Amino acid sequence: MSMTCVVAVPCVKCKELKEVDVDFEGFKSWQSGEFIQDALPELSADERELLISGICPKCWDAMFSSDED
Repeated sequence: MSMTCVVAVPCVKCKELKEVDVDFEGFKSWQSGEFIQDALPELSADERELLISGICPKCWDAMFSSDED
């Protein structure tokens, strides 16, 4: 059975604390240098981005929204 843990990440923009449930072994593999998409494939792109950059999906969308209407 795989053990999971909760990683709490404060967004660097809005400071809201977000929690991501991760596979413990996968998280350790990512921290040791494995690509996050290989180590934690069960996470969504938003969850992986939060772990990598510390930016929550809402702030990411606000920063990179397209005003091409």
